[in-house]
Amino acid sequence: MKNVRYNKDSVIKHYSSFWGKEYNVLTWDVERAKELGEDFCILEFPPRDSKNMWTYATCCMSNDDENPIELHIYSKDKDESLIALLTIIAHFHRFDEKLGLSHTVNFGVPWKPRSNCSYGLISLPYLDGIEFELLNLGKNGIVHFYWLVPITKEEVTFKKENGIDSLEDIFEKDELNYIDPLRKSVI
Repeated sequence: MKNVRYNKDSVIKHYSSFWGKEYNVLTWDVERAKELGEDFCILEFPPRDSKNMWTYATCCMSNDDENPIELHIYSKDKDESLIALLTIIAHFHRFDEKLGLSHTVNFGVPWKPRSNCSYGLISLPYLDGIEFELLNLGKNGIVHFYWLVPITKEEVTFKKENGIDSLEDIFEKDELNYIDPLRKSVI
């Protein structure tokens, strides 16, 4: 299998076609971010009619990987700490361990102050659909766009013991408020 090469413009065009043309291009000025390459950045999309929340998304997180992915996370408030969080996760993916669908990542800190959620679940982008998930680059390959859902340690343990489908069934049944940093664990 060959590595997939893509560029910043193709990622921004993909995000913009779903989330609108209003966004900020942000970077975290640390060595880890620089190691990710000059195209790497985080895009910040403000709330819009269809989604009353902020969206933070990686751009060129895994350029030149066999199975490239990009991640996004939602926030009810503008939150620049998510730039650092996504950059650290992108760095982990690029230099430590490849991430993919249904994986969990340990944030190392609560997602937001006083939050029980200190992990992230890499999930399908249910709010945007299958058209959003895949960026087909033709003969160059496909980039997958996944949702990073903040979850609790108990939810990670449940997923490991019962599988991703069981956890997502509970999320759906309980109508998980995925942008509430103070939410209680569903387990």
